[in-house]
Amino acid sequence: MSFLADKQTLDDLNIPGRYNNKSIYRIFDSVITNGGRKLLDDMFRQPLTDPVAINERSSIFQYFGQNPVAFPFSGEAFHVVENYLTTGAATNMPAAAWNIVSRKLLKTVIRDTGYDLLVAGLGNTIALLTAFRDFVYKLEQQGAYSPVQEHFEKVRQIFNDRRLQWLWEETDVKQLSLLKLIKYDYQLRTGCLGEMKTLIDIIYQFDVYIAVSTVARTKHFCYAKALPKHKNVLNISGLFHPSVEHAVSNNISFDPGSNVAFLTGANMAGKSTFMKSFGIAVYLSHMGFPVPATEMEFSVKDGLFSTINVPDSLEHGYSHFYAEVLRVKSVAEQVGESKDLVVIFDELFKGTNVKDAFDATLAITAAFSENKHCFFIISSHIIEVGEALKERGGSFRFLYLPTVMEGNVPRYTYQLKEGITADRHGMIIIENEGLIELIRKRD
Repeated sequence: MSFLADKQTLDDLNIPGRYNNKSIYRIFDSVITNGGRKLLDDMFRQPLTDPVAINERSSIFQYFGQNPVAFPFSGEAFHVVENYLTTGAATNMPAAAWNIVSRKLLKTVIRDTGYDLLVAGLGNTIALLTAFRDFVYKLEQQGAYSPVQEHFEKVRQIFNDRRLQWLWEETDVKQLSLLKLIKYDYQLRTGCLGEMKTLIDIIYQFDVYIAVSTVARTKHFCYAKALPKHKNVLNISGLFHPSVEHAVSNNISFDPGSNVAFLTGANMAGKSTFMKSFGIAVYLSHMGFPVPATEMEFSVKDGLFSTINVPDSLEHGYSHFYAEVLRVKSVAEQVGESKDLVVIFDELFKGTNVKDAFDATLAITAAFSENKHCFFIISSHIIEVGEALKERGGSFRFLYLPTVMEGNVPRYTYQLKEGITADRHGMIIIENEGLIELIRKRD
């Protein structure tokens, strides 16, 4: 089963976006090969739901983090070699011979550059394969066991192939005879094409492993431990938002006896940022990627849904409130299908009046709490909902983000505390910005 996360959720958390400098994707996008980038794209599009597969992928990233390395070639050099190996190959030896001989004749007659480009491609390929062989052998020697041991063995098997032993002997392709040039070109691009494609695929994977592990090491992310679904727990220590400089970290935990976190706090206290941090960690952990925290363990879930920025719909004629209702309905349908989900709701029903918002938030939150296989974070400015839920009892945990008043200036700690806050500083912010005076101002 694939992990569920719709466009609304991905946009709320700013997950995708190769060309978005603030996306979570861009944090990890330091790969140097096009194939590595495609593999990274696939990982972001398809988080995992198997704890074994998640932990296996995570262990690979950890291995490369503990053994930091960099490719001994640039992305541009690899692109040249990849292009040489995968385009223009002959189907048999006579065709390969004619291809090279004709290019050499054209060079002599009309100074065509095709022959020189082919020779350069062969030379670059020999140099890169030699460098990659040494890179893999050196990496293999750094540990007795590696989660990529299977890759090491494939590389060794290919480089020990008797058809490729000339690679380690030929250092100057410009001195090769025409017959050797034909033979070697045919071997790399036709005779051993399958082996070359295997090496290219391994380079793609190593490219992603190096890029992702470097992020974990330099940004101090941790590797989450995935647990079977039936464990039904989620614990995160030192959680922070990866795109916020000097971010304050927090702890959060869920289990069947505490599966709903009801979050309160004044405007600008950090509720939305905290919930986005949490959603990002849940999503990345199901990818097997490092997460912005100091420690995390989680039971795998079937999906993640958030409602943080719900727009109205001019196209369908939906008001903001009705768009919220439809969003909650779509999540409720997934919960009703016995999906194990993580759900994030930021200020439910803010598009309607206070009375309806109170009644709806109370009823929806209480109903969702009965689904013990799902975990919820629900924020609200309507603190009376929290008080009503506390009186009812149940599997609720009440958290708030405090505001410290320094005179008439609010200061935000961004540090979670237990309880419900009555902080309301909207008018103070308005007064500090001088909005009333500005409106009343006359020339």
